Amino acid sequence: MKRRRALNLIIGSGLALITGIFGKSVRKSSRLEKHMKDNSMNIKITKLPEMGPWPTSDPFLFCVHHNDQYPSANEKMGPDASLAGRNMGQDFDNKDGWNMYHGTQIPGFPQHPHRGFETLTVVKQGLIDHSDSLGAKARYGDGDAQWLTAGDGIVHAEMFPLLNREGDNPMDFFQIWINLPAAHKRVDPHFAMFWDNQIPKYTHSDEAGKKTEVTVVAGTYQGNSAPKPPPNSWAANPENDLAVWVIKISAGANWALPVASSSSLRSVYVVKGSGAEFQGQAVPEKSRVELDADQEISINNTGEELELLLLQGRPISEPVAQYGPFVMNTSAEIREAFNDYSRTQFGGWKWADSGPVHGKDPKRFAQLIDGSIDEPA
Repeated sequence: MKRRRALNLIIGSGLALITGIFGKSVRKSSRLEKHMKDNSMNIKITKLPEMGPWPTSDPFLFCVHHNDQYPSANEKMGPDASLAGRNMGQDFDNKDGWNMYHGTQIPGFPQHPHRGFETLTVVKQGLIDHSDSLGAKARYGDGDAQWLTAGDGIVHAEMFPLLNREGDNPMDFFQIWINLPAAHKRVDPHFAMFWDNQIPKYTHSDEAGKKTEVTVVAGTYQGNSAPKPPPNSWAANPENDLAVWVIKISAGANWALPVASSSSLRSVYVVKGSGAEFQGQAVPEKSRVELDADQEISINNTGEELELLLLQGRPISEPVAQYGPFVMNTSAEIREAFNDYSRTQFGGWKWADSGPVHGKDPKRFAQLIDGSIDEPA
């Protein structure tokens, strides 16, 4: 991709410069938002938008749930279906229950730069192919997570190869952006793979024997600690109380969300299920619930299986300047990021095309930035 075209794509993305202090007036509320509050327990419920990113709190910058029901694959690892009527290159309309995103033959996000923050990708189903400007690559999914510290700058691609030619290719994952403090925004890039069998899962049974499963991607729950986060991550210091959990509560079960640090901001997203009750208050599906972290919260499920996502952490509380794929502390640093990317391409793109994939073998693997190979046990 030509440098000028890449910069034009970034600038033309419609993402405006955002400057401020998280927790104050950094972001304008969507008109779709509906607020309700239980003053006794300080529970705030916000309806999530039908499409696009979900609202988050410092130290989180962004969270999106990708849930695409791709059809069977063609010989090129794309969907075996007509692409007519799609806005190719910007396909986010969820036509037929799936999107091509910025991909043209294979769904996904071809090469794009980042600086100043981290991406955490938690894949429940499907495969993602990672390639980056430092020569690293990976194929991961079906319970795995990837944690990428963009730091001083990296260009990467995230493509979704479809490998099943006999049936559907569902894709279901969260991508979460976590801010870096000013002291770490220009650190060397780093990424780590958390394979499915390395991510602890804790099962709780209530008095009736109904079960809740807590998958601990980041943080600690009931003595179960997630794999070690990247060294310069805000999560690397336990005092920052950063937690990312995926919680599944079976039909009719109840579970208590434990107490955390009073200085942390805590959000729980109702991803799936219409039977959620927080402290007896009904919470609709596709809602965000903001809670005081220093209070135990009883969660009951009066319907079918309930899926929740927890994002929690002590805020960084520094100025934030964001333009598209760059998150810094000042507007001047954003301009510097654009200039550096134009000049260096953050290492230069080393792949034959802008959205590479890694063959038709479903085997998961990672070739890390330092050249070492990591595979699931």
